[in-house]
Amino acid sequence: MDNSVILAVAGSGKTTHIINSIDTTKSNLIITYTENNFRNLRNRIIREYDGLPERTRVYTYFTFLYSFCLRPLCGDRYGLKGINFDIPPEFSSRQKNTNLRRYIDSHGRIYSCRIASFIINFNLVDDVKARIKKYFDYLYVDEIQDFTAGDFNLLIAVSSGNTDSLLVGDFYQHTFGTSHDGNLNKSLYKDFGTYKKRLEDSGLSVDETTLSHSYRCSPTTCEFVTNNLGITIDSHQTDTSIVDFVEDEGWAEVIFGKGHTVKLFYQSHNKYPCYSDNWGASKGLDNFDSVCVVLNKTTEQHFRKGSLHKLAPTTRNKFYVACTRARSELLFVPESYLKKYKV
Repeated sequence: MDNSVILAVAGSGKTTHIINSIDTTKSNLIITYTENNFRNLRNRIIREYDGLPERTRVYTYFTFLYSFCLRPLCGDRYGLKGINFDIPPEFSSRQKNTNLRRYIDSHGRIYSCRIASFIINFNLVDDVKARIKKYFDYLYVDEIQDFTAGDFNLLIAVSSGNTDSLLVGDFYQHTFGTSHDGNLNKSLYKDFGTYKKRLEDSGLSVDETTLSHSYRCSPTTCEFVTNNLGITIDSHQTDTSIVDFVEDEGWAEVIFGKGHTVKLFYQSHNKYPCYSDNWGASKGLDNFDSVCVVLNKTTEQHFRKGSLHKLAPTTRNKFYVACTRARSELLFVPESYLKKYKV
């Protein structure tokens, strides 16, 4: 049985690797987290194979949990009527792990952030693994760094089971997660070594080399990220590119007006009338040649001190995501230079 996880870097072709690994003569279960990832992955599979292979199924994570796992296994037993994506009320958090009120609201909907814990605490894991084995030869999971709390525990349990599995993700692109339910796995993404050990201890083979080079980022960008953030990333490219900190306020204003240069803000990008997005929200986007990373006050201070690696983990990861969107030009501008444009 082959159960492995590839820890990749930005722009290394994670989705492409999964698509190229598909054996169309076998039955394949492919899971990803967000709707955007689902659409992108499914559409690319269709283009690659001139249609969705007959025995291949692509699911968003919560559709997989509810439609493939819960409904067939216990939907009638517990009268389940859908998923509640709201944050569970405080009273439910005080319920025991085996009390249905902890998981299901008054309308029969199960809280999304507790579906995995429900499966684990109601002893359904083996049933889920058996169901996967019954219908599929291979399990693929994309963007595993988005799995947190009970979802991470369930992912590890089913992928180290009796079906060949391949998990792919980038630890440092963890900018949000599937669940925030109490303190479960709260420290999971604070340290790469600890995260890797959790994967290895579960029986998964960890591969850090197959997707260690980026097709998107130039050697110049990769060198900046490696040296300043402490995140090792290499490039398949050979050409150098521009990486520059903009000190001149007038030049910053010119860049702000450039329509082809995306401005990536720490937050609230929509308050600036320009082509923009937020650092973390730009994850998964791959169509930027010129990127201007707008530095909030804290990040600017670390940038000037050469201590970007000391940023809080979530901030560092969002900054890493923003920097690695650039295909050619990567510019850094203090947000203070652009405040006059804020609406």
